Amino acid sequence: MRWDFLVLGATGMQGKITSRDLLTNGYSVLLCGRDKSRIEHLLENYKKTKFEYVELRNIKETIDTIKKSGANIVVNCAEGDWNINVLDACIKAGVHLIDLGSDIPMTKDQLKKDRELKKKGLIHITGSGSVPGIGNVMLRYAAAKFDKIDEVDVGFAWDSNIKKFVVPFSIQSILEEFTAPAPFVWHKHIKKIMPFNSLVRVHHRAIEEENQFTCGHHPETLTFYNFCKDKGIKNVKFFAGFPDHSFAMLENMVELGLSSKKEIYFQGRKIKPVEFLTETLKTLEIPKGYEEKENLWVEIRGGKKKILMECIVPTLKGWEDAACNIDTGMPASIMAQMILRKEITTPGAFAPEQIVPCEPFFKELRKRKMEVLENDKVIN
Repeated sequence: MRWDFLVLGATGMQGKITSRDLLTNGYSVLLCGRDKSRIEHLLENYKKTKFEYVELRNIKETIDTIKKSGANIVVNCAEGDWNINVLDACIKAGVHLIDLGSDIPMTKDQLKKDRELKKKGLIHITGSGSVPGIGNVMLRYAAAKFDKIDEVDVGFAWDSNIKKFVVPFSIQSILEEFTAPAPFVWHKHIKKIMPFNSLVRVHHRAIEEENQFTCGHHPETLTFYNFCKDKGIKNVKFFAGFPDHSFAMLENMVELGLSSKKEIYFQGRKIKPVEFLTETLKTLEIPKGYEEKENLWVEIRGGKKKILMECIVPTLKGWEDAACNIDTGMPASIMAQMILRKEITTPGAFAPEQIVPCEPFFKELRKRKMEVLENDKVIN
């Protein structure tokens, strides 16, 4: 069988969301990962799918699986550490690629593949989730209304109706946001600050007052600056906002050393605490009746003009186990579908603000109950 899409990391949280969204829209999807038991419900409920075990450490095996699938588009939902390896594999296999984003150094390496991708007629979009992802397309929409841009702030804030810890997105990425020095652009120069040294209390639409801090691990600092450079941009910052109950739990994990990637010995084997934590947290169940709401926001300022873009993300009926994580897995599905439908055709390596058409993308978000606002007015 020739598949419409191949999803890597399909057994993880975002992979399951992306895969289900593609399957719900009638496409055939080859689900690739390491733990088939976590997607048995997809295999049982959808006919146009099948599971294939893939270990991304084995690049040859990954390339062979992609080629055998017949899929022209790969959606990579695995941890960001593998993004450059997967990109190289997709180039060798001759297929288009969507991923959820990398840190700044790896994003630079991915974008350097632009010429090679153009030569082969392939499209790669990196950072295709929430932020990066939805935020990037909101920047594209708003930036077109400015002759001059001085600064851009971007971030997320979320809350839940039940104040109990539920794993947010990728625990490894979240813990890096808490611990890694956060790069930001200030007067056109890269600066760094430790996340908690920028801690403030804030209030966003649909979200209660909570802690917010400048954080790293987000490529927007690089890609937003590059996108707006011709309009004179000076400053770019990324902010992460967490409700108090989740913030306290994540802070405890960091203090206990569970965010460490430094190998330790356990029963005669080397393990990384953060990888052990990741697997352990996969067993956590979401409380009955649990719902989240998230605000993804971008504020653009230039001269006396200011535009605040927001995307309000609810918990969808029938998707309760995904909560607000739909805003990461679903945009990746949407962008992949846009490539298949020839709505995105230009080959090369891109961040979403460079290539994703705004109106059809926002329309697809609204189908999934995600509202996009410009200065308090819903535009989709």
